[in-house]
Amino acid sequence: MPLSIVHSRGLDGLCAPEVAVEVHLASGLPSVTLVGLPETEVKEARDRVRAALQNSGFDFPSKRITVNLAPADLPKESGRFDLPIALGILVASGQLPGQGLIDHEFAGELSLSGEIRPIRGALAMVLAAGNRGRSFVLPASSAREAVLAGEGRVLAANTLLEICAHLTGQQSLSEYQASLEVIEPATDPPDLLDVRGQAQAKRALEIAAAGAHSLLLVGPPGTGKSMLASRLSGLLPPMSRAAALESAAVLSLAGQFRPENFRRPPYRAPHHTASTAALVGGGSVPQPGEISLAHRGILFLDEILEFDRRVLEALREPLDSGRIHISRAARQADFPAQFQLVAAMNPCPCGFHGDANRRCRCTPDQIMRYRGRLSGPLLDRIDLQIEVPAVPAEVLQQAPDGETSATVRARVRQARDRQLARQGKANAQLETREIDRHCLAEPAAIALLTQSIRRLQLSARAYHRLLKISRTAADLDGAVIIGARHVAEAVQLRRFTKE
Repeated sequence: MPLSIVHSRGLDGLCAPEVAVEVHLASGLPSVTLVGLPETEVKEARDRVRAALQNSGFDFPSKRITVNLAPADLPKESGRFDLPIALGILVASGQLPGQGLIDHEFAGELSLSGEIRPIRGALAMVLAAGNRGRSFVLPASSAREAVLAGEGRVLAANTLLEICAHLTGQQSLSEYQASLEVIEPATDPPDLLDVRGQAQAKRALEIAAAGAHSLLLVGPPGTGKSMLASRLSGLLPPMSRAAALESAAVLSLAGQFRPENFRRPPYRAPHHTASTAALVGGGSVPQPGEISLAHRGILFLDEILEFDRRVLEALREPLDSGRIHISRAARQADFPAQFQLVAAMNPCPCGFHGDANRRCRCTPDQIMRYRGRLSGPLLDRIDLQIEVPAVPAEVLQQAPDGETSATVRARVRQARDRQLARQGKANAQLETREIDRHCLAEPAAIALLTQSIRRLQLSARAYHRLLKISRTAADLDGAVIIGARHVAEAVQLRRFTKE
């Protein structure tokens, strides 16, 4: 039969639409023509497939070969279509029976020797193919992550010959089992007990972890801002399976997912030289940026004032909506971006403003211009804003004080469970109507909050964020109603100003 159809999947953002790989053999001068909006990586498949078939012991037809990737209006990228193209040629040339193709979907990049190399986005493709009733054949390394989807059958293969033996009934491919792939991480996150002093900063970390609040740490160099930020991931409760799959699917698109980190919140810390496209996503073929790779986890921006201002301003909409929509002339993509922002900055250009041990050499005008790099609208969207002072030498020489990450994490998990039982989400994600419903406060707390808003001249957004922080502090105490002490603590944890 000179025509064959092999099922595969493309990628369009987090979606994985079905792609039919149609192969037709006709008389004429030997050639291979690829149609259906193939990118450069797909066009190069003709040479990889030719060598892979020949080195696997098959004949490459001396025919006019036309490969159509349908639908034609969907751009096709990466080498994942190598395997379905090779199988389509074998079936169309009569070297392989085509009866088993209808029950399978295939994706994989071929090496010149016929081995199958891993691909990006395997998890997203299996999630999309799960309800079609087909088995998905993938490279073994990609099947290791795809099986976590828990959808359909995932078959693992190492070579083209193994797949051909499976389709002819000579030897079946092994099926991956999800229970075998969920393993414990090799290392644990850094412990909060390592941080000496900084009681207020530790309390801010606990509240941030419990309510999924964003956090800004301001202080001189060497006071432990980065050290504190790296401890936040160890305080977060385990991710639900649905949240873990969302995070893993985005990381899989970038080829950065590791099965051993499944259900562990991602921690991303891009350098301050990152571009707007690197941070929020972009490209001619839209790819997820750091804010999407940090979905359901932490995005740490160290030295936030060193980032380009236009890069920082691009964070404003995702911080509110939890998504990012990337529009290009030919392509649009929508990625999730529900991340927990943690940022660190120096208080002035020299870094020593407010340090009792070292003298600041900056003028008030220089300090204002320096802090002005962080715009008011962006600063207003950061829930917790605290100063991290220098730690005295005698405190550094003392034995570790405070609590371990495990102890704090237990309280955080109890507080998060209260939030999920009450409203189904973390406090930081509450909308305005939900705040009115779930953030009930005592009369004394309301009076204190009103007074704080007037004296500090805070915005309506800041008012709602103070309520959500107070709600988290109350959840950590096990209180049903927000008290005055919870509001007072929330105000104290949001006292940093640009002046």
